[in-house]
Parts: sequence; C-alpha cells; structure tokens
Amino acid sequence: MIPVTKPYLPSREKLDRYIDGIYERQWLTNDGPLVRELTRRLEEYLGVENLLLVCNGTLALQIAYRALGISGQALPVEAITTPFTFLATASSLKWEGVEPVFVDIDAGTWCLDPALIEAAITPHTRAIVPVHVFGNACEVEAIDEIGHRHGLKVVYDASHAFGVTYKGESLLKHGDAATLSFHATKLFHTIEGGAIFFKRKGDLERARQMINFGITGPETIEEIGINAKMNEFQAAMGLCVLDEIEENMAARQVAWDLYMTAMGDRVVAQRRAAFVTNNYAYVPVVLESETQVSSLIAQLNTQGIMPRRYFSPSLDATQLYGPGECCVSQDIAKRILCLPLYSGVPASAIVNVILDSFDGNSL
Repeated sequence: MIPVTKPYLPSREKLDRYIDGIYERQWLTNDGPLVRELTRRLEEYLGVENLLLVCNGTLALQIAYRALGISGQALPVEAITTPFTFLATASSLKWEGVEPVFVDIDAGTWCLDPALIEAAITPHTRAIVPVHVFGNACEVEAIDEIGHRHGLKVVYDASHAFGVTYKGESLLKHGDAATLSFHATKLFHTIEGGAIFFKRKGDLERARQMINFGITGPETIEEIGINAKMNEFQAAMGLCVLDEIEENMAARQVAWDLYMTAMGDRVVAQRRAAFVTNNYAYVPVVLESETQVSSLIAQLNTQGIMPRRYFSPSLDATQLYGPGECCVSQDIAKRILCLPLYSGVPASAIVNVILDSFDGNSL
C-alpha cells in the first residue's frame, strides 16, 4: 500500500546514541539537555529567536493564545480565521473559549483573504489566526497591518511551513506569534510535538511558565498553567530528523516536480505567493468536480494508492466551530486531493495511474 504520507525515520544508530545518553542521565523531561539543544539548533536552522518547544502542535496554538492574552478572558472573545485548514486551528480556539469567525480564502493561494477580514471585525474580535496552507505564505504584510491598525493580535498557524522563507527570511517571523506542528506526519517531526515563535521575549517567558503548570520556582506558582512540555525522547527524534532534513526535502522535491510536470494543466495547482520558498511537504491538486475526485480516488485505491481529501470538508460547512459562509473554501474543499508524498514515494508509478485515468476518460 502507498499511503498519502509516511513518517520520516532517521538513522537508528544515531537515535540509539541519543537514547543511551538519556538512560545515562536519567533526565527524561522538564527542560532537559536535548530539549535545550533542539531549541538552539532549530533557532539557528530556521533563523528565528524566542522559540518554545511544546508537546504537540495543538497546545502550541492554545499556549500562544493564552500568552498573548487572547484567551482566558471572561468577556465574549472572537478570532477571525480560515475554514480551509485542519480542524485543530478552530478547535484550539473553541477549547480556549474563543469563537472562531470564518473568513473566506483566496481562490488561488487558498490562504485567508485579507480583503475580507475587516468586514468581519466586531467589538469582540481579539485576534486574527491565518494559516500558511500547505506551506504557502499568507499575505503577511496586509494581515499584519490590519492587526496593528485594529489592535488585534496575529497568530499564524504555520504547521505546514517548516523551513519556508519569505523574501529571504523565515516566514515564522511575521505576526505576534507563529506555531508549528511536529507531528509524525510532518516534514520535520519529533513523533509528537510543536513549537511557538514569539515576536517579543516577554511573551516567550510567560509562555515558558505556562507550559510548566505556572510554576516559576521550587515553592512559587505565579499563574494557572498546564503541562505542555516536550520530553527528551521527542527531542532526540527531532535532533536526528533535523540532521537529515536536507536529504529528506531533496527527495520530496524530486517527487513533487515529477507530479507537477506530468500532470501539467490537467489539474489546478496552488498559486504560490511571490518570494516564498517551497518545502515540498504536500502535493495538493484541484480537479474539475467532486465527482472527478471520487473517481480518481477509486482508480488509485484499486492500485493500493491512498490519496487524501485534505482539507475536506470546509470547516464552516460542519456547523461545529463558528459562523461564516465561505463559498470559495467550500468549493475548493470539494475538489481538492492530496497525492502521496514522502521520501522514497514511488511517484512515477502513481503518476502513471493518474495519467491512465485521465486518458481513459474515466474522470
């Protein structure tokens, strides 16, 4: 079977050496030396500061909301966000008592459309939570300017944007904070895990207290916190994956290029923002209709190939998260398909099945 993705597994020998060190030190969690080393190395690799490692990407979002004062308030609070995203973007807001208000996406980039944001702002709006969908940059200058002008915090869900640069600098530098997911299915992973990048060091320090129950000393508790710390075994995996990230990305690029070249104008690809790099984390394509999507999935499944309708459904259509009627998002969500992509994926075999489906007019 060829799944839509596979976790990248680095050198077992190197991982074993890290694990041997963990056993020797018997320091498993609570800001251990490997977590500190991974923090330093990621800041260096990504070109950022004020990085905080946490145990998963959903808590990364929730801690960012708390540290920035978006959540944890008694008054009704809203945040403007996109419905074209993984459900954790919206569910993390709901868990924090913040009502997601969905604004539609741009039909080409599939990211939050900044031209529609201001019409959705109300007296209860405290934040904008855009998503760099499939690692494609949002219109960060426009969104950051809207946030500044209206006194709103901007938190970018950058779960797909590991290593992506915009105008020569890390895309993660935009907004008051940006979060990453290090889930096993991501380009870079720590099995489970995540990170938050804060613009201001004071926000980082507050968040650092929050992820350790609010404890600031042996007998000092300064606020209500939660346990969101990354452990040493997660950090060990992250260090090994980071050592091999360039080889991993290069292998994915070969497959990505093969897909795009072979399919050409038979599908609609995401329009990449200007001045943004590609980390080759996903191969999303849009077909002419939902019927075509179902037909292609059936064709691929007969060959043991398992693509995914990602993201589908559009979250505004579920009636679970927040208000909004986003026609562009709903349309794209019905016609999108993510093709298998990982280091070592047999892309040529997958392309042959796809092209046979097109040529056979079965779509």
